[in-house]
Amino acid sequence: MRKLQRGNRRERARPRRSHIGAAMDEKTIRTRTLNDTFRCTFVDGKLMMTASIQALPIDLVARVLNRVRSFNQFNENNDPHGEHDFGSFEIEGQKFFFKVDYYDKSMEVRFGRSERPHKHRSRPHGDAG
Repeated sequence: MRKLQRGNRRERARPRRSHIGAAMDEKTIRTRTLNDTFRCTFVDGKLMMTASIQALPIDLVARVLNRVRSFNQFNENNDPHGEHDFGSFEIEGQKFFFKVDYYDKSMEVRFGRSERPHKHRSRPHGDAG
């Protein structure tokens, strides 16, 4: 019996898989990485908040933003493409949502899924009535 050692056989790289088990292409992996980086840091992009979020007490706004940063409950229902660009959660019985979109450098033209991203814009919004 031949002992296997590192380098004795050629190993094929396995494609990364999303939470739903489908193989992700390089573009999806890059998009997911960019989305996670922006969502966790709010760096290299623009954070937008709806009027209903802005009207909340500042301590609750801080909790909402911290929850966006730490959100990791992506699944096939809220992340069908595996890009980590949408999420929802509850705080104090109120439902909140966030969405990460790509815009051109002027932040006026939104790019579709097939176009290359330049900047991120995250928009937390909620049910704060």
